[in-house]
Amino acid sequence: MNTPERYTITAALPYTNGPIHIGHLAGVYVPADIYARYLRLTNNDVAFICGSDEHGVPITIKAKKEGVTPQDIVDKYHAIIKKSFEDFGISFDNYSRTSAEVHHETASQFFKTLYDKGKFIEETNEQLYDAEANQFLADRFVTGTCPKCGNPEAYGDQCEKCGSSLNATDLINPKSAITGNTPSLKQTKHWFLPLEQYEDFLKEWILKTHKKDWKSNVYGQVKSWIDDGLRPRAVTRDLDWGIPVPVEGAEGKVLYVWFDAPIGYISSTKEWAARVGKDWGLYWKDKNTKLVHFIGKDNIVFHCIIFPAMLKAEGSFILPDNVPANEFLNLEGQKLSTSKNWAVWLPDYLEDFPNQQDVLRYALTANAPETKDNDFTWKDFQARNNSELVAIFGNFINRVVVLTHKFYEGLVPAPSEYSDLDKETIAAVKAYPAVISSSIERYRFREGSQELMNLARLGNKYLADEEPWKLVKTDEARTKTIMFVALQIAAALAVLCEPFLPFTAAKLKGILVIDSTDSSQTSGKFRSTENQWNAVATKDVLLASGHLIGQAELLFSKIEDEAIEQQIDKLLASKKANEAEKMTETSTVEPQKETITFEDFAKLDMRVGTIIEAEKMHKANKLLVLKVDTGIDVRTIVSGIAESFTPEEIIGKRVTVLVNLSPRALRGVESQGMILMTEDAQGKLVFVNPDDKGVANGLKIS
Repeated sequence: MNTPERYTITAALPYTNGPIHIGHLAGVYVPADIYARYLRLTNNDVAFICGSDEHGVPITIKAKKEGVTPQDIVDKYHAIIKKSFEDFGISFDNYSRTSAEVHHETASQFFKTLYDKGKFIEETNEQLYDAEANQFLADRFVTGTCPKCGNPEAYGDQCEKCGSSLNATDLINPKSAITGNTPSLKQTKHWFLPLEQYEDFLKEWILKTHKKDWKSNVYGQVKSWIDDGLRPRAVTRDLDWGIPVPVEGAEGKVLYVWFDAPIGYISSTKEWAARVGKDWGLYWKDKNTKLVHFIGKDNIVFHCIIFPAMLKAEGSFILPDNVPANEFLNLEGQKLSTSKNWAVWLPDYLEDFPNQQDVLRYALTANAPETKDNDFTWKDFQARNNSELVAIFGNFINRVVVLTHKFYEGLVPAPSEYSDLDKETIAAVKAYPAVISSSIERYRFREGSQELMNLARLGNKYLADEEPWKLVKTDEARTKTIMFVALQIAAALAVLCEPFLPFTAAKLKGILVIDSTDSSQTSGKFRSTENQWNAVATKDVLLASGHLIGQAELLFSKIEDEAIEQQIDKLLASKKANEAEKMTETSTVEPQKETITFEDFAKLDMRVGTIIEAEKMHKANKLLVLKVDTGIDVRTIVSGIAESFTPEEIIGKRVTVLVNLSPRALRGVESQGMILMTEDAQGKLVFVNPDDKGVANGLKIS
């Protein structure tokens, strides 16, 4: 494969309804930053692009709840997110926002181009509508049961439990997120991208061309989607927040957020190019540009099917060379949840652990969810810092610098003849750039971080084996050679650690008094005429004899148990608050229903019964099929209690049964009655049943 002339790297646009947390960092932004910094260090032309995603339903919902405008919401969180990224050292060349004028113009023109080419299908169909709110319910204005996995809290665009992409009309038992009402169907006109027309293209481009070089988790999800058959996807929505659809007859409609958001990469690149005086088109339309999307697994379908189909339909854009999506990061054994505050928020981390950005970067990279979901724990974070960054990396650098000042007043000594061990060590150091490069270029950042730490281990072992602090008393010439070699290892670490530990690299370069510029902001220009990364592999001397280095300072500090306990206590407080809130919600007494007469009540025929058989209904997560002895007969009742009880634990259970309810077919099984239930404060179903001895089946309840 030819070496690209330039790289366009995109990181998923963060949604501006909350701050950044560690799941976002591990899934997208840290690996993307490692890749961008590495490419700059190897003297490549890089455009690292991102921006805030500011349209869509969740923002309007949050604005309604807080009694402010959507613009207020996005302005607030755009500022928070942008500052967090800057403080954490994510080295975007441009961080834009989809409310920017350049984005509105770019997205509108993109839609208009496809519209003029006849790439859309215009259809009038039925969409979910909330009569009380007097509006159509797009995407996350609807919740319901996922038809694929049975998750009762799926959204109208996606199930976050199984990752399936959905349409709102796919949901079982849909509810309006605005009023809680069951929506009706009402006709509306929309424009659709006929994805099925791009199946052959996607099969050839992904399933054949990228079978060997894309991550298996990405390839597998895309293949599953294509094998299942693609269907038209609406690219417009009935909303008043977003980019207006730029054609006649589309009043009151905006571009679907997942149509407009990926175009944000293009508009952000335009913004950057205009600022630095470059041609944005080269970064999106030239075949010698390598385009790479960094995303989380919940965005795979949009970046690997929908956006490529859009680019293909437009016709002038390049396609992504790779989409190295990560899986999810859990927190202390539980799924991250922003709504339940079960997260480690980046602004909080930066405040609680000042000047320790690299510790979190390293912990997240060393435990990155690259091919499967992984778990972040504060104890592991502490161990990574204390046992690796402090005890291995920091310890080696400190010993080298302290000894250089102790023996030679900070001057790099002149070596004499190299021993076999010296030669082996220098050869090993020179091999590390290629080893780490291989990991990074294959998007194995976790592997790369451990190879970096192995280089620090090599330095520690070299010093431990040679013991210059002892040898200096008997063999001054040999000691100088040892220290010279050790200082070359330190200089190599200063360069090679930068993609993973940029703040550490800057500090270490300051200590060693070498080029302290980093690879964060290049404005589209090469960092220098020298390929610093490869210099580690090709140069025999990185720190010349006679060079004066600075005084020692700690690169990393030990993190004490107390600091970790405070973070764990913070999470436990969130868990207790969630439990208390849930208890309050579930224990709230519902208001009395409309008053009825005794004659109305007398119509209900409730009997005592016993469950004599129970089994799960096929392909229904909530339903159990029961055989109930009501005293007057044995009948079948289908009950939605499978998530609270196993079939085995309820056989023999005494229950209260409404026996004169009209029969109802559920998934082909006729249910002949209803069992009376209630819920406790934790939301668990409880039988309303007569447990006293001597109460026979069939007795009427009055």
